Amino acid sequence: MPLFDGLGSGGEKTAIVIDLGAAYTKCGFAGETGPRFIIPSEIRKPGQQQAIKVVQYNINTEELYVILKEFIHLLYFRHLLVNPRDRRVVIIESILCPSHFRETLTKVFFKQFEVPSVVFAPSHLMAIMTLGLNSALVMDCGHTETLVLPVYECTPILPAWEALPLGGKAIHKELDGLLVECTVDTDTTTGQSVPAAIGTIPEDTVEDIKVRTCFVSDLQRGLKIQEAKFNLDGTAERPAPPPDVDYPLDGEKILHVKGSIRDSLMEILFEQDNEEKSVASLILDALVKCPIDTRKVLSENLVVIGGTAMLPGFLHRLLAEIRLLVEKPKYSSVLASKSLRIHAPPAKPNCTAWLGGAIFGALQDILGSRSVSRDYYNQTGRIPDWCCLSSPPPESLYEAGKTPPPLMKRAFSTEK
Repeated sequence: MPLFDGLGSGGEKTAIVIDLGAAYTKCGFAGETGPRFIIPSEIRKPGQQQAIKVVQYNINTEELYVILKEFIHLLYFRHLLVNPRDRRVVIIESILCPSHFRETLTKVFFKQFEVPSVVFAPSHLMAIMTLGLNSALVMDCGHTETLVLPVYECTPILPAWEALPLGGKAIHKELDGLLVECTVDTDTTTGQSVPAAIGTIPEDTVEDIKVRTCFVSDLQRGLKIQEAKFNLDGTAERPAPPPDVDYPLDGEKILHVKGSIRDSLMEILFEQDNEEKSVASLILDALVKCPIDTRKVLSENLVVIGGTAMLPGFLHRLLAEIRLLVEKPKYSSVLASKSLRIHAPPAKPNCTAWLGGAIFGALQDILGSRSVSRDYYNQTGRIPDWCCLSSPPPESLYEAGKTPPPLMKRAFSTEK
């Protein structure tokens, strides 16, 4: 628990901030500069070797409730070591989070752990809080997808969102297929194929290989790699690959990662598909969907967050790709402003949204007015959507003559 909790005259305790990502969960206390823990978003059952993913959208509510209950219990009583009844909760969420998942998560917090209040904060909106901006075009390159959402005057422009299923998961799948071409050396043999030597490579090892050995090529090199890859007659020449790398799998086996894999793996993010979509084109497509008087401000304030954005050379390549695409007739005839700038938030890209939530959670008066209290949830059984204009719900939900339950009452106030 934060050291300053015991100081002063005993005010409200600092909130818990949780960023529940598809691959990793960041958790910590409001008002701090970084999360206390970054742990995999998974739980392990006794007797099962395969870990169970926490963020699953295609399972029934009962199974999801059990998984979330066990995972949140792990956060509170193994990592944070605080009483859940004493502290508000700020949950960083994606705008693509399904309703049944957020409702099940809310039920776990209120029914199982009896927290005073919960507030769901969109990750894109929290990211610009770290920079003190009111308007920005935010790209979140996560594990399962890349999502672009414009935020103008602290209001998300929902009709302009763009997304592609390109992220860490797609990179891991591509790398897993490419590593079959590599060879493995052991104490007794050399040059063995990967399937013969070790079978399948675990996903955490694939991720480590990606982080330690792979990088994003610059624009000119990347275009040549793509040309050689898609040239069927073989006339295009591929640039000279970087050196091969030896990756120790354990004390006995060494994996030889080819140089051609190291620099070409990330090209799947920038290769345009049949609809001319790529990670870079998402930003321009989102800009085109925005009202014309907002485009200049948004294009000059780009913010990139998410774990995939931490790859070496990613931001430089992204900006170069955008500047190349904006000159094409598809965009040049619509977008007048050609000035594009990427901000550098005061945190690593994977923790930027969490830091925004920690800043928001430290503003206790504002947090008290934005949170959904346990009393409100117990009487209505629902959590208002942050982008729903009908929140709080209409009075028709309550019996005539009865006072509606407090939606925004401070959890530790002296109100009756």
